Amino acid sequence: MSERIEVNKTYKTYVGGSFRRTESGRVYKVYDKDRNFLANACRCSRKDVRDAVVAARSAFDVWQNRPAYNRGQILYRIAEMLEGRKAQFVKELKRLGSSEKEARREVHGTIDRLIYYAGWTDKYQQVYSTVNPVAGNHFNFSVPEPVGIVSVLPPETPALLGLISVIAPVMAGGNTCVVLAGETAPNVTISFAEVLHSSDVPGGVVNILTGYRDELLSPLSSHMDVNALVNADRDMDQEMRKQLEENAALNVKRVTREYYENWDHSEVESPDLIMKLQEIKTTWHPTGN
Repeated sequence: MSERIEVNKTYKTYVGGSFRRTESGRVYKVYDKDRNFLANACRCSRKDVRDAVVAARSAFDVWQNRPAYNRGQILYRIAEMLEGRKAQFVKELKRLGSSEKEARREVHGTIDRLIYYAGWTDKYQQVYSTVNPVAGNHFNFSVPEPVGIVSVLPPETPALLGLISVIAPVMAGGNTCVVLAGETAPNVTISFAEVLHSSDVPGGVVNILTGYRDELLSPLSSHMDVNALVNADRDMDQEMRKQLEENAALNVKRVTREYYENWDHSEVESPDLIMKLQEIKTTWHPTGN
């Protein structure tokens, strides 16, 4: 009997709640830790970035106006679905070089981090809102509101925990996002998109592109309908980092830098990370006296 040839997955992008091929038709090769071919991944273009931003903008009003408690339910549902697919993600992380113990710890940490942020979706408003002292017969309230669309650059490693650590605060705060998956491990990110797809997340809340960062960073950082940028790629060279921030300044995007050596650390779990992507809205109301 001839040896069976394994059927490798075809990795597509995830935009607007559906899995699509890149409009360019281009792909690039993804390899495992031993440089064995794993699969082809889409090599996205500027047009794919524009389509993803349109999808994120279309979903923004729906997502920000969801009851905060319901956003928490959905984040918890993502954790539930990931719990049921632990074996798949452990296998994928091992193929990228993690040991069995490291892969399990990363998957468990990812699930726990989702549950952590699920618990904050309807609580950070009370913690960070204020009633401001004013002179006169008025109340003055300050409350947080989501900034809008966020471009997200997760770290190359840890592929799963790093991804969730940056998109969970975005989602918890009512923002939508366009994620550029790491070049070396896009398979983990796209596999996670399958979890999102079956977890009640409205289409367009999270959009995931794959491809070469030096081709996509410029359109992601300069797009005029993107409101903020989260850069968690601590290995990015200084010239590229500088270009990102100069592009972001074109429409005064908020730029946050999340460079961590240890993504298991407690500093990566904080409602402060939700607030980094919130605007403060102040409202005046007469007291009636």
